[in-house]
Amino acid sequence: MAGSQPKKNTFFGGAAILAGGIIIVKIIGALYKIPLGWILTDAAFADFNIAYYIYSLLIVISTGGLPVALSKMVSEACTTGRGNQVQKVFRISLAAFCTLGTITCAVMFLFPHQLADLMNNSRSYWSILALAPALFFICPLSAMRGYFQGHSLMGPTAVSQIIEAMCKLVFGLSLAWLLVSRGVDESIAAGGAIVGVSIGCALAAAYMFFVYRRYRAKAPAYDDTPDGSGEIFRTLVALAVPITLGSSVMAVANLIDASLVMGRLQDAVGLLEDDAATLKGVYDKAITLYNLPTQFMVPLTASVIPAVSAAIAVRNHKQAALVSETALRTTALLAIPAGVGLSVLGQPIIRLLFPSTDVVLGGQILSVLGFAAIAVCLMLVCNSIMQAYKMATLTMVTTIIGCVLKVLMNYFLVAVPEINIRGAGFSTLACFGTVALLDLIIIRLVLPKSLSYLRVFVKPVLNSAVMGLAVWAVYGLTSRVLAGVGPFGDGNALSNLGNAACVVIAMGVGVVVYFALVLLTRAISKDDLSLMPKGDKIARLLRLR
Repeated sequence: MAGSQPKKNTFFGGAAILAGGIIIVKIIGALYKIPLGWILTDAAFADFNIAYYIYSLLIVISTGGLPVALSKMVSEACTTGRGNQVQKVFRISLAAFCTLGTITCAVMFLFPHQLADLMNNSRSYWSILALAPALFFICPLSAMRGYFQGHSLMGPTAVSQIIEAMCKLVFGLSLAWLLVSRGVDESIAAGGAIVGVSIGCALAAAYMFFVYRRYRAKAPAYDDTPDGSGEIFRTLVALAVPITLGSSVMAVANLIDASLVMGRLQDAVGLLEDDAATLKGVYDKAITLYNLPTQFMVPLTASVIPAVSAAIAVRNHKQAALVSETALRTTALLAIPAGVGLSVLGQPIIRLLFPSTDVVLGGQILSVLGFAAIAVCLMLVCNSIMQAYKMATLTMVTTIIGCVLKVLMNYFLVAVPEINIRGAGFSTLACFGTVALLDLIIIRLVLPKSLSYLRVFVKPVLNSAVMGLAVWAVYGLTSRVLAGVGPFGDGNALSNLGNAACVVIAMGVGVVVYFALVLLTRAISKDDLSLMPKGDKIARLLRLR
């Protein structure tokens, strides 16, 4: 296709574009989720998230494996110069996407009461109903994202994600505030907050269609003969089904998990539905922060599959292993310090961002989830590597093992009154830690011996440990000093302003310490930077060999 031939897209070139988009999206998301946590009560926040669990499962069913399969097939066809094959693959994929989107949208729109009852939270009805249209638009949107990612063109995806996030912020937050200010039932206000998601998906899909039409208009004619429709569809299904099943396992487990937690809090602990929803809301607010590091893995996961698949297609297994190791090392360099920071500053961060919630409970949960976030990031990148090596079935097996463990632990731990909702945090850590460990073992057994986990993990782990100690010490010292200073404290304890100041200082010190350690220990190599735009210049600037 045009655009794939004039210049070679580097692995990190696409990742850098998506990373920029993700950073903007995450900033917008923070401006949405954090004020939303102030506007909605803990119980309403749980209603909002319950609908997302259902939505996430239906998204996986309708789009889980198809974008990845489409990206892989487009990447391979582009590598071999088969432009007509690319277009036929896209047309068949788009038809499949739209069919599944219509079906899943109908499920949420026609059965919101039944779905809410299945989740042991009848209050989530309005949020489920408000999310239904998003499923119709997310399917063609996902198809077009997979098409461009297969060409290693990440710009359209990044822009469409920003459009989604802005609509969620502007429409969702405004509507939630308006409904709450007018005294509307809080469960309806939660539904209003989620309307922005549906609007964002619709506008992002319209944008991507416009970009696709312009891109196609500039494409040259090709003379290759594409495969038959049946063969393309069978290949698409063969690639997509294992990925979809693997992703569905996690989505199903999360759905069962959310329903199970609500049910066990009510049946075993003896709480009323509103009280159970309040505890679940505290957990969901901690989950909002735990999800931040994992979202920054999207650029890597989106870029790994086409990059590794292209290398394998031309039998360059050394390059495929290099990209895989670089992706794992980059994940470790980013995810481990982020997870350690969340764990060390769990309670202060919850107090800073959600001061009206149960700060002690939320902080305890976030401290556990910080380590779980590291495991999730590793799992996501491992899954992408395994999918590129056509081992999607194995990712499904490891995910099933982790999810079964998560459900069993939640069933027993949440039922213990002294543990209750904290059990959900421990089960999440056990689940993703197990999956990540199994994935890493499989990758090590399959990939060339040139891949080294010592190079991947030792320096990030040691550097993050030192950083964590520095952050803990700085927060402890500044909190004692500021506890007796004017508006920062009352002589015995920190004010919210004082806590905010201590968190900012501690995080700033942590960033400086970690960056200095990365440079001193040469935790990032010249080979890593060579895959990035202007990486050679950066390596010379940092004096890397």
